[in-house]
Amino acid sequence: MKICIIGAGSTYTPELVEGIINKRDTLPVTELVFMDIDERKLNIVGSLCQRMIEAAGLPCKTELVLNDYAYALKGADFVLAQIRVGKLPARVKDEKIPLKHNLIGQETCGIGGMFKGLRTIPVMMKIVKLMEEHCPDAWLINFSNPSGMIAEALLNYTNVKMMGLCNVPINTIDGIKRSMNLPDANIEYMGLNHFAYITKIEANGKDYLQEALNAGLNSESMKNIPASGFTKEQVAAIGAIPTCYLEYYYFQDSKLEHLKNAPRTRGETCMAIEEELLEIYQNSELHVKPEQLSKRGGARYSEVAINLVNSIWNDSGDVQVVNVLNKGAIPFLKDTDAVEVCAKIGRNGATPLPVTGVITDHMKEYISQVKAYERHAVKAAIYGDKEEAMRALVINPLVGDLKTASACFDEMLEAHKDYLPQFFKEEK
Repeated sequence: MKICIIGAGSTYTPELVEGIINKRDTLPVTELVFMDIDERKLNIVGSLCQRMIEAAGLPCKTELVLNDYAYALKGADFVLAQIRVGKLPARVKDEKIPLKHNLIGQETCGIGGMFKGLRTIPVMMKIVKLMEEHCPDAWLINFSNPSGMIAEALLNYTNVKMMGLCNVPINTIDGIKRSMNLPDANIEYMGLNHFAYITKIEANGKDYLQEALNAGLNSESMKNIPASGFTKEQVAAIGAIPTCYLEYYYFQDSKLEHLKNAPRTRGETCMAIEEELLEIYQNSELHVKPEQLSKRGGARYSEVAINLVNSIWNDSGDVQVVNVLNKGAIPFLKDTDAVEVCAKIGRNGATPLPVTGVITDHMKEYISQVKAYERHAVKAAIYGDKEEAMRALVINPLVGDLKTASACFDEMLEAHKDYLPQFFKEEK
């Protein structure tokens, strides 16, 4: 089995390698290709990963490939994508520029998230085109953000076999299991990437959701999101357990204030953590994933990504939360909408499970609104269409105002000009 990691210079990559080592009994990886466009990071991270594989005694050929997608993809069974177009400096712009316009600056929500999508989707489309040529039967597992928008684009505008992934679901679900002392609970996760709710907690033939709501349980906060926290009364009003990214939507004012007053953006913090990690990774004696990696907000990526690869390869039929086409799972959305739901995983991919837990009118309306935003934003990304981008932004609950959206869009378009060629087509 050949796995190709695109964006392998990411400091997250040792997570993936750890996952492959842990699954060695069921996942016969014989070839692992690390591909990136950043030579320094590829060499540092790739060398650590090679040492990890060697130390584990894994009979696996490894190769570091610089900027040659076609060669790296050739004959792959799985392609794991974790790219960041424009690297972390682009993320910092996504965070800082909106704040000047009194908008939340965040890498996956609001206008910052849209710009990350506008930069990333065309590159992912190119990767898919090369996959069709060099590994037409491969599965693409994407955890580049914004994962939901990318799934929306690739599943509707290409024929690639793909699923989108995020580590929020597994952390949320496990946090609830611990909080309620229900280790074997079947937990229903429903919505869109970074916009989802827990709609059912089933154990011993009983639904414990109401009990969780009465207790004021909310999702465990992620490392990279400052918690503002939902009160018991607020969770009860929603009628389901909101996941952590929903704090940006339900507490916009306090989130905006927090971001404005923060000494630096999350992107700047990540740059510092990244440099610290790269320094640690260079230690030639190091051959395990260092503890400091958990600070980066990517906890359990390896588990999530490699569990998914393992389940497809072994046709396991277990249930995982993935970004896939809806196909009726969420009854009020289109079949062709990319959603983040529980799905049965096997060699033919993911079969989304119908949502049977609580769906309130409030959740329907809010999710439908954010989904409409994603549809327009994807069209804007693919066609370089500013009008579509404006339609997206006025629907987006974190933007809404056309004048503000237009001013912020123009400034961000100029700032990211190098990575948005679709908006700067030469006049014929």
